[in-house]
Amino acid sequence: MDPSEEVVAATLSLFEGSRLPMWIYSLQTLAFLAVNDAAADFYGYTREELLAVTVRQLHLPADAPGLPHLERMPLASEPKETWRHIKKDGTVVYVEVVRSAVHFSDQAACLIIASNASEKKRSEGLLRSLMDAIPSSVLLLDEELRVVLVNRNFLEKSHQTAGATVGERLNAVFPEVILAEMGLEHQIRNVFKSNCATEGQRLTYRAPGVPIRVYYYSVVPVNWGDQVDHVLLLLDDVTERTRLGEEIRRMERHLASIVESASDIVISTDIRGAILTWNRAAQAITGYSLEEVRSRPLFDYCELAGATSIRRLFSKGAPREMGRTESDVKTKNGGSRPVSWVFSPMMDDSARTVGFVAVGRDLTEQRKFELQIVESQKLAALGVMARGIAHEIRTPLAVSSSAAQFLEEDDITDEFRHECAERVQRGIQKASTIIENLLRFAHPSADKNKTAVDVRHVVKEAVTLLENQARIQNVEIRTEFPPEPCRVLGVPSLLEQVFINLLLNAMNAMPNGGTVRISAEQSVGELRISVADTGVGISPEDRDKIFDPFYTKARPGKGTGLGLSICYSIVDQHKGSISGDSEPGQGSTFTIILPVLFPADEERDESFESHDSGSGRQS
Repeated sequence: MDPSEEVVAATLSLFEGSRLPMWIYSLQTLAFLAVNDAAADFYGYTREELLAVTVRQLHLPADAPGLPHLERMPLASEPKETWRHIKKDGTVVYVEVVRSAVHFSDQAACLIIASNASEKKRSEGLLRSLMDAIPSSVLLLDEELRVVLVNRNFLEKSHQTAGATVGERLNAVFPEVILAEMGLEHQIRNVFKSNCATEGQRLTYRAPGVPIRVYYYSVVPVNWGDQVDHVLLLLDDVTERTRLGEEIRRMERHLASIVESASDIVISTDIRGAILTWNRAAQAITGYSLEEVRSRPLFDYCELAGATSIRRLFSKGAPREMGRTESDVKTKNGGSRPVSWVFSPMMDDSARTVGFVAVGRDLTEQRKFELQIVESQKLAALGVMARGIAHEIRTPLAVSSSAAQFLEEDDITDEFRHECAERVQRGIQKASTIIENLLRFAHPSADKNKTAVDVRHVVKEAVTLLENQARIQNVEIRTEFPPEPCRVLGVPSLLEQVFINLLLNAMNAMPNGGTVRISAEQSVGELRISVADTGVGISPEDRDKIFDPFYTKARPGKGTGLGLSICYSIVDQHKGSISGDSEPGQGSTFTIILPVLFPADEERDESFESHDSGSGRQS
C-alpha cells in the first residue's frame, strides 16, 4: 500500500472511530462530504440523512447573520467556537467546535471536531443567573485584576455594559483616584496571597454623569484546590441607607434643638419614672443640671402633695392616656416653683410603653397674674357694691331729710306734720331693710341653725304669701312636686326667701300676666327645683350679671338688685347651686340643686314633722 494511502486510511480510521462528532463539509456548497457515526448519533439522524442536509441547516435561523464565516478557510490557529445547533427532534444544543482546513474529494473543505457544550452552557447560565440574583454588586477578578465576570446589579448601578467591563482591568472600571485613595488593588493582591477575606470597607463611587453611590465592599477568595484562583469583589450599595441615616441624624438634631429651645420643662423618663433627659428650661427653672438628676426619680424633685400623684401615675403600670397634674417642683436653692405637668407615654415598635415624656409649664408668672386679676375683681366688686349701697341708701335718706326739714317749720298743719313723720319713718325702715339684706347676703346663716326641711312645704308657704299679689297681676302659679318628701338640710326661713325672691322676679317679668311653673325631681343624692316663667326673658348681655349685687334692670324704687345675689348666697350656704337660663321673649328658668337629706331613723323623721308643723305658717 502506498504510504500516502496509509495516512489517509489511518485518518479515516480515526475519523470513523472517534467518539466525538466529526464531519467534513465543502467550503463552497456547505454540504456534508463525510460524517462519522458519533455525529449521526449526536444529531439523531442516520448517516444518509445527515449527508443530505447542509451545515447551515443545523444552525438556528436566528444565528444566520453570524454564519458567513462558515465559507471562510479556517486559520491555522483558529480558536474554538461555540455554535447552537438543532437536532432532528428540534432540541437546541450547544456545541464547541474546532475547525481545520482539509482537502477532500478534490475540493477545499473544512474538518469539524465537535463536543457537546450544553452542560457547560447550562452551568454558565446558572452561574450567570445566580450572579444576577445577588442583590449586591459582584465582580469576579483574576490575578491580573481583570474582570472575568460581572453581575447585572453592578452594571445597572454603574451604568456600564458587560462588553465594556468584562476583560478590562480594575483601573479601567473604577476611577484611578478611587483605587488609589482606598488602596483597593493592594487589598485584592493581599487576598490572593493570604487567602483571607477582607470586609467592612467603605467606598464612594461616582462615574461620569452618574450620581454618587456609597458602597460597603469586601474581597472574598475563590479557591481551586489549595490555590486562590479568582477573587470576588462584593459591593453593597448603602447610598439610600446613608442618606436616610443622615436625614435621621438631621431630624434628631432638629428635635433636640426644639426641646432645648423650649421655654417649658421637657423631661423623658423610663417606665419607673427615672429621669433620662432634662432640657435647658428644666435646668434654668430648678437649678439642677442633667448630671445631678440623671437616673433619679422625677417625683423626688416635687413637693410632697404633687409627688404623691406623680408617683401614683408611674405605679399604674403603663397608662396609654395622657396624665395631667399640678405639682410644685423643688429648686436647688431650697425654694419651689408651681408647675403644671402633662405626661405622655413613649411607645416602642411593638406599641409597648417604655417610658414617659413629661412637659411642665412654670406657673409662677401665671399665678401672679391671676392674683392681680382677683385683686382687681375684688376692687371692682367693692366699687360696684359701694355705688349700689350709696345709691340705694341715698334715696330713703333724701326723703327722710326732706320730711325732717318740713317738720322744723312752725306753720304746717298737723296733718302734713303727721305725713312728714311717716315719711321719715318709712325712709329709716327702707335703709334698715337694705342693711339687713346686705348682712344676709354676706352671712346668710350658720350651720348650727340648719335642720331637716321639706322643700314642698317651704315652696307652698312662699306661694301662699304671694298668691294675692299674683292674682292682682293676673299671674298663675303652678306647682309640680313628687308625692314623697323632698328633704334637705337647711334653714326654712332662708329657703323661703329664695323662692319668694324668684317668684317676685318672675311676676315682675310678666307685667301683662302669665304663668310661673315650679317643679321638683329627686335623683341620686340631689334635689332639682326649677322655677320657670313666661315673661320677657333676659338679654344675652345681662345674662352673666344677674347674680351680681345691685345689678338690676327694674325701674328706680322697684328693686335693689340684691334679690338674686341673696338667693345665690343662700343656696351656696346650703351647699347647693343655682343657675339661670333665659332667652329674650321666651321667659326664664332658674334651677336650684340641693343635696338630699336621708333621715337615719324614725327619731329624725319625728323631729322633722314636729319642726314642719311649727314653722310659723300653716300650709
